[in-house]
Amino acid sequence: MTLHSKVAEVTERVIEKSREGRARYLDLIDRQREEGTRRSVLSCGNLAHAFAASGEDKSTIRQARATNLAIVTAYNDMLSAHAPYYRYPEQIKVFAREKGATAQVAGGVPAMCDGVTQGQDGMELSLFSRDTIALGAAVGLSHAMYEGALMLGICDKIVPGLLIAALRFGHLPTIFVPAGPMPSGLPNKEKQRVRQLYAEGKVGRDELLEAESASYHGAGTCTFYGTANSNQMMMEVMGLHVPGAAFPNPGTKIRQELTRAAVHRVTEIGAGGNDYRPVGRVVDEKAIVNAIVGLLATGGSTNHTIHIPAFARAAGISVDWQDFRDLADVVPLLSRIYPNGSGDVNHFQAAGGMGYVIRELIGGGYLHPDIMTVWRSDLTAYADEPFLGEEGLVWRASPETSGDDAMLRPASAPFQATGGLALLEGNLGRCIMKTSAVDKDRWTIEAPCRIFERQDEVRTAFEAGELDRDVVVVVRHQGPRANGMPELHKLTPPLGVLQDRGFRVALLTDGRMSGASGKVPAAIHLSPEALGGGPIGKLRDGDIVRVCAQVGVVEAKVDAAEWGARDHAPAQLGNLGLGRELFAMMRAHADEAEKGGSAMLAEAGL
Repeated sequence: MTLHSKVAEVTERVIEKSREGRARYLDLIDRQREEGTRRSVLSCGNLAHAFAASGEDKSTIRQARATNLAIVTAYNDMLSAHAPYYRYPEQIKVFAREKGATAQVAGGVPAMCDGVTQGQDGMELSLFSRDTIALGAAVGLSHAMYEGALMLGICDKIVPGLLIAALRFGHLPTIFVPAGPMPSGLPNKEKQRVRQLYAEGKVGRDELLEAESASYHGAGTCTFYGTANSNQMMMEVMGLHVPGAAFPNPGTKIRQELTRAAVHRVTEIGAGGNDYRPVGRVVDEKAIVNAIVGLLATGGSTNHTIHIPAFARAAGISVDWQDFRDLADVVPLLSRIYPNGSGDVNHFQAAGGMGYVIRELIGGGYLHPDIMTVWRSDLTAYADEPFLGEEGLVWRASPETSGDDAMLRPASAPFQATGGLALLEGNLGRCIMKTSAVDKDRWTIEAPCRIFERQDEVRTAFEAGELDRDVVVVVRHQGPRANGMPELHKLTPPLGVLQDRGFRVALLTDGRMSGASGKVPAAIHLSPEALGGGPIGKLRDGDIVRVCAQVGVVEAKVDAAEWGARDHAPAQLGNLGLGRELFAMMRAHADEAEKGGSAMLAEAGL
């Protein structure tokens, strides 16, 4: 296999611009390994507190001769994806004992559900929950009682937050332990159809709730290919899972055996053995490039154009949207999972899943196979898929051919030759558009704009018939500093209705859309944001706005003199209630979306 020249070029660029930061980071984790606080130097009082409630593991922990694993869990039973974690700590402790090791729950972290808060004021906490999770996980790991860690998290901001924390304890071997997607329910296309009918007033709330309940119906991750399932894809292509762990369903025997394998493996890759694989070395520049390539090749969530730069920074690595764009120019789109296609992640898994995708991307020269992973070899092991044999897990080569070429295709015959992401630039700033689910004849929209300050205003205008025309809907003051950058997924149904009526419609915003963004062209994450002087604040109703993913342009077609003379629209913010006021410090100090939208990382100088 020869690495594609563009992938090699971007990787070298990332290595070069990260050189100083990465060197400082590696020096830090080396010092943490050699000089950092360990159980061996804790006082008797420290240790007594740490193992006081450890039951049958108490004597083993007290002797300090065996590996002690930290469990950081994002369990709660409101969030379907994380409800299966309820019994995981008990299981993990049993699996650890099988290797002569011990495990303790080091801490729990919040796991808010964007599906519950979507379109609600609570969504303004969503992006910053990532940094709250990182802080909470760091508190748990700070007790210095551990020789390895297991991260129990799946969804949206949760995996990026856990990864940021893990990387700041980069001397520890760390494995991410997923719980899997719920079985398929009502097809996502049918759910989308009912949502649009509801937006048009053609069905009532009872019918809508019935459709939603039939789609989101049990324990496990939502089955569409949003941020949560994109997380699991990334953990595979970065080598942070047991191979093939991403998508087997909860409650199955193979899911339990994959968890057992993760526990056993993390006891084998610590500093005391001969196969030391600390997470800070596993996540290097090549692994970060792999994450971007995987995102592009599978049409993953646009949220990761924010999260990947954030967790890369935690490892001393610098990436930006130019890197995404350059890779998107050459990485082929291999999968179409809803909202980019008709099938869900269970259908994707049945068609060949991550093993097929990784083998195709390695064979085509798009992924770096020679990365350190948490497993027994490099990334080539992740081209195999797990099965239950007579004596436990076995891995076999993934299928040579796709089980469904409407969902999964080889690199030699992709859905499109380039990745499903575009970088747009112009007199309005820089932004991202996910193109993988958008018909190519809608990659360019030029129309008068209509300005809104809140997404609820868009629905009101839609219901009043004010948007029944070609229009670029602009929703501003939605950036990290304004209101925490909530997703605007609530806009998808009404904008989809307008598009189905034959109008040429686009969304332009300094906010986020969603991992579930779909067929409507959406230019999102516009930077600089409106609050603080971003050009989007100069737009006025009726200005002609051009959004073009074909050539990468976002611009207001306004006379330069008039544009220069305009004032910026004032912000209309209201950040009180639902705890939003407690996040004022995070809003005030957040940096731009392209760097990760994080006050925590900015203030830490990372």
